[in-house]
Amino acid sequence: MSDSPDAEKSGGVPNRIRRVLRGPRAEAVPTAVGTACMLIGLVDIVFPRLRHSRVHALAEVLPGAVSSLAAAASIVVGLLLLMLAHGLKRRKRRAWVAAVVLLPVGAAAQLLYRHSVLGTVFSLVLMGVLLRYRREFAALPDPRSRWMALANFVAMGGASLGIGLLIVRSHPDTIEGSPSLAAQLAHVLWGLIGFEGPVGYRDGADYTVGYSLGALGLLTVATTAYLAFRPEHPAARLTASDEEGLRELLATHGGRDSLGYFALRRDKAVIFSPSGKAAVCYRVVSGVMLASGDPVGDVEAWPGAIAAFMEEARAHSWTPAVMGCSETGGEVWTRETGLDALELGDEAIVDVAGFTLSGRAMRNVRQMVKRIERAGYETRVRRVADLGPEELEAVRLAAEDWRGTDTERGFSMALGRIGDPADGDSVIATAHKAADITEDRAEEGPYGDLKAVLHFVPWGPDGMSLDLMRRDRSADPGMNELLIVAALQAAPALGVTRVSLNFAMFRSALARGEKLGAGPVLRGWRALLVFLSRWFQIESLYKFNAKFGPRWEPRFVVFRNTRDLPRIGLAAMQAEGFVSLALPRLLRRGRRAERRPCAHQAPARRRELEQAA
Repeated sequence: MSDSPDAEKSGGVPNRIRRVLRGPRAEAVPTAVGTACMLIGLVDIVFPRLRHSRVHALAEVLPGAVSSLAAAASIVVGLLLLMLAHGLKRRKRRAWVAAVVLLPVGAAAQLLYRHSVLGTVFSLVLMGVLLRYRREFAALPDPRSRWMALANFVAMGGASLGIGLLIVRSHPDTIEGSPSLAAQLAHVLWGLIGFEGPVGYRDGADYTVGYSLGALGLLTVATTAYLAFRPEHPAARLTASDEEGLRELLATHGGRDSLGYFALRRDKAVIFSPSGKAAVCYRVVSGVMLASGDPVGDVEAWPGAIAAFMEEARAHSWTPAVMGCSETGGEVWTRETGLDALELGDEAIVDVAGFTLSGRAMRNVRQMVKRIERAGYETRVRRVADLGPEELEAVRLAAEDWRGTDTERGFSMALGRIGDPADGDSVIATAHKAADITEDRAEEGPYGDLKAVLHFVPWGPDGMSLDLMRRDRSADPGMNELLIVAALQAAPALGVTRVSLNFAMFRSALARGEKLGAGPVLRGWRALLVFLSRWFQIESLYKFNAKFGPRWEPRFVVFRNTRDLPRIGLAAMQAEGFVSLALPRLLRRGRRAERRPCAHQAPARRRELEQAA
């Protein structure tokens, strides 16, 4: 690979990336500064409550430590430092600029209000450290959206309400009377918007409380306004030109990786190699730059695409990771970047020529398929381009309605759409059952005789990869087995010689752990996986795939440090749709209230739904 144009253009880049991403100074300084800001921010918020304790003497030497005359400044500085700490640890340039602007303000507050020379000096020393290592804080901002403004308003508003209640109660000797909790909350709410509340104070304490509450309200409004009106950058978007370039690469090299077509998900971003002969598709989730599968394109051009990917991760201080790459892909990633790899699971691949329902090993599948066929089900396996527009729309609506979750799941092994005209080579397998006749009335489901759907995407010119499986919950069990068998039997007529089924996580551990002679560690690991299968489809997917006698191809996760694995795992679960950190469902736009009619419904039923809509 060293003779390729991309390898020459990226010469020296992997080593340089490795030094930047893994060098001790590059991580030590931002981490130390971020930790210091976090601790100081916590002290600034907590110490106003402890100003009469023995710890008060220590507060004089910390930036932003407060007295009753500087309560507002302390709380604002503390909250801002807490907000900046994570950004400083990730070397974010904007966090560095904000800290450099904030620290002189804290130093001035120390000198003017506390008359603390040490506090002023420490503030300036910390600012000097930031200025000295300013080149270490060069990371660009993350992709973002305006939903962060609402989340900030809720979080900051709740924090301001709680801290404001502490401020109101922090002068018990000067409060007039015994105001109730409702009166104290009302005083906080009025104070946050700049008005005087119902609680009265003596000895001038009302000015301190009023300024403190006003500062909290101003901080909440300012940060929310900043997040609401700053330019919005989508997290990931595949442009039309990007998709065209990827399709050209897949047309030539799409047969190498069964996950290659999933690079065409339109909620991913893409980075091409300098020559344009290879590309890496990714999405940024919770600060993790998550690539999926192998790079697309010529293997000789992979180093250039990988180098560009790592440069982008370094520029934004994202944690680089790859989910579901093949053994060849893992070898190239680890060799070019110095990252490490861990086996994640196995992909089930069925060779069509060797598939048969005969034999003892296939008895359960054979019996299930025969039973369902006797119940009156029939199957159809066709290319997407061979379906009419109305039928394709009916299949799409049914698949969406049968999804069972608010959002489409999948990232590395799912396309995220069905029926797009650009995906005409995809294959759709459907199961149908004629309506039952009861008392001379046809009882049809909401989508007519359609009962289950399987969608496959192309895998080069002679293969296809399973994308999604959906079925009507009222249909008989075994719909997925029926359609997989139908797709495998129809594959020769479609020119398909190999079919990639589901991915089974930790398959080898499950298989080895149940064998005779397995050690206690392996048995314990398998027991844990079986326990987790109650919430995640780990063991069930393995057993389902094993029914069809596949060959197993290992897939790997590529990562930088072992300590990054929990963060990468959480980001992967977010990307796949198993974990959501979005707003509560009640605050999001609801899904359609009424089911839309489709082409396969009986005319009378279709008219009823149209009138109801």
